[in-house]
Amino acid sequence: MSSRVLALPALAVFALMTAACGGGSPESKPATTAAAPAAAPAEDHTAHGGASRVFFMEPANGASVKSPVHIVFGNEMFTIAPVPQGEVAEVRPNTGHYHLGVDTDCLPVGTVIPKANPWVHFGMGNNSIDMQLSPGMHKLVVQAGDDKHATMTGLCETITVNVSAE
Repeated sequence: MSSRVLALPALAVFALMTAACGGGSPESKPATTAAAPAAAPAEDHTAHGGASRVFFMEPANGASVKSPVHIVFGNEMFTIAPVPQGEVAEVRPNTGHYHLGVDTDCLPVGTVIPKANPWVHFGMGNNSIDMQLSPGMHKLVVQAGDDKHATMTGLCETITVNVSAE
């Protein structure tokens, strides 16, 4: 059994007890209408060179979806955890949280992800959101940020979805 599967219940409890990202930025809230997805089975990391990565589990790239769009993130060889409370003096190695960008691009490595539109922070360590999007094509970006919200090498993925008018 992978450590990722074992860590999910502990992270869920910790995430419920911890608030993070502060300020007036858009902050994700756990989806209230959908159950949390089951843990994904262990995958073969050799397919992407064994490197850390973040990705979209839902929706699929190129999918036609209805609003609110159910968005779920996944990760491999990288630890997702709530941002520590208070002032962060040092970032934890290979640890961070998700950020969702709507109709934007991946930010360069080392860039602090803005706490404003078009970015939504998942500082509680959660990995899903039900998001209202206008009809039409949208580019979605999942990008991991460290405890200080700085981007890291290889931890960004972009997909495109078509939101139907119905």
